[in-house]
Amino acid sequence: MNVVRAKVLGFCMGVRRAVDLTSMEARKGTGKVYTLGPLIHNPRVLAELKEIGAPSVNSLDEIKKLNKNCSVVIRAHGVKPSTEIELHNIGAYVVDATCPNVKASQLKAEELARAGYCLFLAGEANHAEIEGIIGYAHSGGLSADLYSCFCEAVSNAAEAGKAAKKLYGINSNAKTALIGQTTISEKEYLAISEAVRMFFPNLEVINAICLATKERQDALRDLLDLVDGVIIAGGKESANTRRLFAIAKESGKPSVLIEDASEISIELSKEFLKLKTIGLCAGASTPDSVIDEIETKLAAIG
Repeated sequence: MNVVRAKVLGFCMGVRRAVDLTSMEARKGTGKVYTLGPLIHNPRVLAELKEIGAPSVNSLDEIKKLNKNCSVVIRAHGVKPSTEIELHNIGAYVVDATCPNVKASQLKAEELARAGYCLFLAGEANHAEIEGIIGYAHSGGLSADLYSCFCEAVSNAAEAGKAAKKLYGINSNAKTALIGQTTISEKEYLAISEAVRMFFPNLEVINAICLATKERQDALRDLLDLVDGVIIAGGKESANTRRLFAIAKESGKPSVLIEDASEISIELSKEFLKLKTIGLCAGASTPDSVIDEIETKLAAIG
């Protein structure tokens, strides 16, 4: 078989920065280092960080029990302002590895909330990035009155329309703005914005989609024109990786999502492996080592 890589794949700037900051902190050797939640959504990287002394913990309570005088790395997806304040209050040394693009969305949400906007957040309600942005919106003064308390996450056009209708019933003249999860696709974002505009034509849409996300999605679409099937490499918990997989499946071509080379024999059917040309694409949190190993194993099979 012939393996063709997407023109753009693997680590984005925000992920590489987060991994580098965490690695540097762990290698200082000055004390315990933890990441609050998984730094990024890739099991290989998390295992490597744990090995060098930077394991992830799931909550502030765990940090309090483990060691208050430690370094805590804020994950690339960011956290609520109240979480960072509490980290400082318990005596932790905080390393902020929030992706700069996510930080921009956080600060924009805070700014809009202070200006009295009602906010729609396009993305997964339980995703760490959205949770952090909601926290910044609330810190911007969303408790001022009933109308400005409105801040809802919507994952699709149907949810957006329902939320917009609810707000319209409360205040048809509300100032509204839409901020998207940085990994959302342009198609999804457009559909959500159109659903809200059915009720609020003057909706302010913030361009929050990360360029790295768009580049990887565009590269995948280009790749699909050249191959018979495609492998998406990356963590199954990664939002941007799952969106790449969704785009691949929408193409109608055989597509599979795997986390590393060990899954090739498990996840890939004999029919898939008989394809003449297979495309290889990877999420923004997938390290080069995983991409190389998958390509090497495919070449050995072919």
